[in-house]
Amino acid sequence: MTNNTNQYPVQGAGLGLRRPIADKLMENPPTDVDFMEVAPENWIHVGGILAKKLRFFTERYPFLIHGLSLSIGSPAPLDEQLVRDIKDFMAEHDIRMYSEHLSYCGDDGHLYDLMPIPFTEDAVKYAAERVRRVQDILEQRIALENVSYYAPTDTSMSEEDFTIAVLEEADCDLMLDINNIVVNSINHKYDASAFLNRMPAERIRYFHIAGHYVEDEDLRVDTHGSPVDEQAWQLLAEAYAKFGSVPTLLERDFNFPPIEELLDEVRRIKSLQSEYEQPVAANG
Repeated sequence: MTNNTNQYPVQGAGLGLRRPIADKLMENPPTDVDFMEVAPENWIHVGGILAKKLRFFTERYPFLIHGLSLSIGSPAPLDEQLVRDIKDFMAEHDIRMYSEHLSYCGDDGHLYDLMPIPFTEDAVKYAAERVRRVQDILEQRIALENVSYYAPTDTSMSEEDFTIAVLEEADCDLMLDINNIVVNSINHKYDASAFLNRMPAERIRYFHIAGHYVEDEDLRVDTHGSPVDEQAWQLLAEAYAKFGSVPTLLERDFNFPPIEELLDEVRRIKSLQSEYEQPVAANG
């Protein structure tokens, strides 16, 4: 496959914009950051100073949004008002793409965690139908993220088969989280490289990378609260070798280090990308 950069909504290395670091980033907007991403639920209908801060960044950087609460696999009715609010938010701030988690986070109320959808054929059809409805409302494609999980509810299908089936049935895109592959491969004892190699190159829109917590030798917890693990950096390099220089966003949600340390990780992403400007064949 030839690397078609037109399939990517952004280019280069990005940083997740979080409120605790916004002021520091405003003092000296980093030139090493090529794009930013926010969770829309944290900014929709927000006014005053916070709205002005967001506008400061959306006027300077290309932006993506990554949802937290659409709950695409939930038994509860799809929150179509949230989708319409997201559509308005994207238009207001010229957001280039919306991604969500291939998971659910509640029924009548939110669980404040991402729960795994059963890996079954019925769940494929159910989730895909809801994704198609979201895309109809938005009038554009969305990307789904492969999520970390700890206690699968049904493994009639493998994680990679389930993920691919949903993408194909819904005809949507993939936001591939590299750290989640590492975390799941350790927790559920599968080969991270093999999972990576199964992912459909033509559907990938961008990558996420983040840190995780080492609970035990065979247990990792996806926290986004620490530096990126060396295993994740290694798998990211493998991903670039296979898929080319895919846009990649650094996530950090708490335990924020000095801004320069975050930017060092962004620069490491850019350095790796520069080594893999051209991809190898999609199947090789």
